[in-house]
Amino acid sequence: MQPKKNPKADLSKNSSLFFVIGLSLILLITWRAIEWKTYARTYDYEALSVDDDDDEDIPITEQIKTPPPPPPPPPAPEVIEVVEDEEEVEETVIESTETDQEEIVEIEDIEIEDEFDDVDVPFAVIEDVPIYPGCEGVKKSERRSCFQQQINKHIKKNFRYPDIAQEMGIQGRVYVSFIINKDGTIGSIRMRGPDKNLENEAERIIAKLPRMTPGKQRGRAVRVPFSIPITFKLN
Repeated sequence: MQPKKNPKADLSKNSSLFFVIGLSLILLITWRAIEWKTYARTYDYEALSVDDDDDEDIPITEQIKTPPPPPPPPPAPEVIEVVEDEEEVEETVIESTETDQEEIVEIEDIEIEDEFDDVDVPFAVIEDVPIYPGCEGVKKSERRSCFQQQINKHIKKNFRYPDIAQEMGIQGRVYVSFIINKDGTIGSIRMRGPDKNLENEAERIIAKLPRMTPGKQRGRAVRVPFSIPITFKLN
C-alpha cells in the first residue's frame, strides 16, 4: 500500500532554514523600530496685522493760556530823619584793681578745723590704737597685738554657752562689731550669727569689756570701730 503523502511535500525538511529566515526578519524589524526617529512638527504663523482704521481719533484741543498777574508795586522809600545829637553820653570809668606797692594788706591767721571729730578711723590704719587696760607699759609698736590678745582673753573668761542652744544643738560663728568711743567706752554693738540666742550671748560678752584709753589720730581722740568673730561649737 503506497503512502498518500508526497515525499517532496515534507514540511519539516527545510524547517531550520525557515526558522533562520524568520528570526532574521524579526531582528531586522526590531532594529528598525529602535532606530526609528521622530521629529517635532513646526508650524508657520503670520503676525496679526491691525488695520489703521481701528485707531481712535483724539480731538485736538487748544489750551487757553491765562496771562500772569501784574507785579506788585514797588515799596515806598523810607524817610530817614536826621536828629541832632544833643544828648550827652556819660562815660563809665573803670577803676584799676591793682594796689600800690606801699599798700600792705594784712591777712589774719586762718584756723583749720580738724575733720576727725565725727569720723571713724578703722583699727587697722589708726595712728595710736586704743589701749586695753594692762597694755599701757607695752611698746607702741606692740600695742596692737596686745589689744587683740586681751580681747581674746576677755572672751574666753566670760564665755558661756546658752543652755537653750545646747539643747537644740545650735552652733556656729557670730560676727560682732563695736565702736570704742572717744571716751574709751564701748558702744554700737552689732551681731550677725545663725541664732538669736548666740547673738545675745556675744553681745553680753562684748558689753562687759572694760573702759579703755581711746585711740588717737593726729593727737586727737577719735572713734575706732573693731570687729571680731566668736565661735560657738559643741563638743
